[in-house]
Amino acid sequence: MQRRTILGTVFLGATLSLATGVQAQATIVVGGKAFTEQILMTEMTVQLLQSKGFKPDRKAGMGTAVLRAAQENGQIDVYWEYTGTSLVTFNKVSEKLNAADTYKRVKELDAARGLVWLNPSAANNTYALAMRQDDATSRGIASISDLAKAVKADAKLSFASNSEFYARPDGLKPLQDTYGFEFSRDNVKRMDTGLTYQALRDRQVDISLVFATDGRIPAFNFVVLKDDKGFFPSYALTPVVRKEILDKNPKLAEPLNALSAKLNDAVVSRLNALIDVDKKAVEDVARAFLKEQGLL
Repeated sequence: MQRRTILGTVFLGATLSLATGVQAQATIVVGGKAFTEQILMTEMTVQLLQSKGFKPDRKAGMGTAVLRAAQENGQIDVYWEYTGTSLVTFNKVSEKLNAADTYKRVKELDAARGLVWLNPSAANNTYALAMRQDDATSRGIASISDLAKAVKADAKLSFASNSEFYARPDGLKPLQDTYGFEFSRDNVKRMDTGLTYQALRDRQVDISLVFATDGRIPAFNFVVLKDDKGFFPSYALTPVVRKEILDKNPKLAEPLNALSAKLNDAVVSRLNALIDVDKKAVEDVARAFLKEQGLL
């Protein structure tokens, strides 16, 4: 009788230990958008969370609106978003705010939707307009105001844009309204994000939409036009987590904040270039960086 009690206690203890182990292996659904930087951030998040005992479930390659809706609906637990995107696109704030106030505002507004903005990185992946260095110099265009003057003077300048920027509330139309010019419909070439860089490099267009931290900007000898009227808000790359999942897994914040602290414009640009220019595998770039920074 005593032996059975002891064995029962041992069995119960083993069962509880197993249950605890399963619970520790919490499944975290990691989302991401469809361009290089986001694919990289998704991969780094997956590798990082795996190393911390979580079971990440990857849901990458989504559009901005779809990804945000999926997070609000509880289908995505964490992904890296940009403060300016939440401010303008999701929360419809038109007020011009500095980087710190942009983060503070979206953190407050999104808390009402059950979303927690963790620590922002120093990487500001703002939208920008770029030209080939030689072309910009010969045309005397250094800013978006200079570009506006050239377009209004009937320069037949063509612009490569992805479909999302073409329709966003912080996209092409309000940009043109702010600077007082308009590309003719025939001179706006809509294409996938990655193709805009190739189109500009290969002289298929004169101006291209770019992301400020994209490694192809220096690699292809592009120059970013100064946003001299401050149209674009700060787009600080930041991990955003559903509060429900963070409450259940409070240790989730620490590794994400640690990764965020390692990122700035130069770092992210270098990592993006390794993928887009040097053609290294995303998985390898992510792993090497995490190990280099002592995160794995």
